[in-house]
Amino acid sequence: MTEPRQATTTFSGRTRWVRQLETPLREFLRTETGSAAILLAATLAALVWANVDLRSYEAVWGTDLSVRLGDAAVAQDLRHWINTGLMTFFFFVVGLEARREFDMGELRDRRRLALPVLAGIGGMLVPIAIYAVFNGGLPSAHGWGAAMSTDTAFALGMLALVASRFPARAHTYMLTVTVVDDLIALCVIAIFYSEHVAAFPLLVAIAIFAVTVVLKSRSVRGGFLYAALGIGAWVALFESGVEPVVIGLAMGLLTNASPAARVDLERASDLFRLFREQPTAELARSATAGVVNAVSRNHRLQQLYHPWTSYAIVPLFALSNAGIPLSGEFLVRAITSPITLGILIAYVVGKPAGIIGSTWLVSRLSGGRVRPPVGWAAVAGVGTIAGIGFTVSLLIATLAFSGPELEEAKFGILAAALCASVVTWIVSRVTAMLPRKTRARALLGTAESIVDLADPVDPERDHLRGPEDAQVTLVEYGDFECPYCGLAEPVVREILADFGDVRYVWRHLPLRDVHPSAQLAAEAAEAAAEQGAFWEMHDLLLSHQGDLLLPDLVVYAEQIGLDAERFRDDLDAHSGADRIEEDMDSADLSGVSGTPTFFINGRRHHGAYDIVTLSAAVKAARVREALRS
Repeated sequence: MTEPRQATTTFSGRTRWVRQLETPLREFLRTETGSAAILLAATLAALVWANVDLRSYEAVWGTDLSVRLGDAAVAQDLRHWINTGLMTFFFFVVGLEARREFDMGELRDRRRLALPVLAGIGGMLVPIAIYAVFNGGLPSAHGWGAAMSTDTAFALGMLALVASRFPARAHTYMLTVTVVDDLIALCVIAIFYSEHVAAFPLLVAIAIFAVTVVLKSRSVRGGFLYAALGIGAWVALFESGVEPVVIGLAMGLLTNASPAARVDLERASDLFRLFREQPTAELARSATAGVVNAVSRNHRLQQLYHPWTSYAIVPLFALSNAGIPLSGEFLVRAITSPITLGILIAYVVGKPAGIIGSTWLVSRLSGGRVRPPVGWAAVAGVGTIAGIGFTVSLLIATLAFSGPELEEAKFGILAAALCASVVTWIVSRVTAMLPRKTRARALLGTAESIVDLADPVDPERDHLRGPEDAQVTLVEYGDFECPYCGLAEPVVREILADFGDVRYVWRHLPLRDVHPSAQLAAEAAEAAAEQGAFWEMHDLLLSHQGDLLLPDLVVYAEQIGLDAERFRDDLDAHSGADRIEEDMDSADLSGVSGTPTFFINGRRHHGAYDIVTLSAAVKAARVREALRS
């Protein structure tokens, strides 16, 4: 089923379409990157405000605010409402991301779980040890928690800014490592930085959370119900003396993530069709619910809360906590303070040493079976940028210190963030100076990619275009009536023309609920394949997407020289239906629900499929294959 190579040399054509197909991870990284500038601006504003008028700065954030319900009340100053109240939403988003990585991301391959877990743990233990060296035997030793946790938002944003040449997988690896980091940091807050714990409110919080777990396990829906349970657990933890932000993380971890299932999408289409035929308020509600429920709750909640936490809550946290007076006397005291030095060295030296060392140790002990998804230069960049310990570090510092000690801790955290960014930039520049092949290996590494394609390509079965022994295999799940497949077709043609070592595979995924002629067109392509003319029919169908009725298909068959009577008989007998169902089953197993969906060497391609983006992905896959050979 392979078309001769020379048939691909005449392909040409471009598409102006650059529609972005966003994925949760891509959206997460983009939001974190964009929010880094706002976070930095908020930090600078806090420093300016505190140094211009420290009294007004403290007066604003020290304003008391209470929430009362009858005789019951929760009262804190404004800074603590931000730290323990609004930051609960931040950790809720962290929990959502951790669960999504476990369900759908790099950690869905459980064999890969050990590496980021141990790298995250190593990236915390080494900084803690360094902090202990500077503060051992001193009253400040109890502040070790302020020297261990990475600020995911700030670090991802600065990584994109100062090390833009690093591959996207470096961001993904950092995200998986910092997910572990955040989980451990919240446990540390709950266990070591909660004072005077009251047993009864704590038991109430545990009971509320247990009810939530049971309801989740039984797939009980109801956003307001879970919001009420979350608020109840937060209040109970607050009254118990345990830092209530941990409930945000716990609730996020309970929220499953999954791709949109084809059956749910088809149900949403049916509900919308009913609404289109009879536009009543009741059917409008049903159609809306069908569309909403087709997307996992994890993704919906991320879209709702993540922009708020990145662009409002975390910058507000920085504005209320980062202000310290930078007088000459203070700077002299800070640069000799064991708190400042402990935090600074812990982050700038300890973080990269812990992450890089743990990653190397796991790779070594596993005999190379477990390796980082990126090269060692990228691992080094991840380690150095992880020295930005802003949000959680400041939060723990406010719990562990007060007065001058808190100011010294804040200065160490801010200085570490600056130094970590500079060191990462240096790593990026040094890597860029390496010879091309060495640089590619240093950035991309040689680890095997996660294979998303459930059914491997079979040259004896699949429809192939290009050389069978090509380094890169591009698989498309497509629908002949889908307009986006039609727009992507010239891109595929140009890639086949530009790259001599790419083979292209078409697999059927007719979206029968929205494209009434898609199934018949797919069967026509299979009927043509019975006469050795799959690709000729494939090209005609995609170039005439508005004319896919039976008479049109017969005309196309005659146009490419098929036996028209045999072609009709095959269509009448639905001889290609089983083959199409097999492709659709493989799409379901691969998590494909829409068209076109591309896989490059078994790895799902996320993002746009204009000529620039798809060509870059093919080039990257070719480089990775060359490094492994």
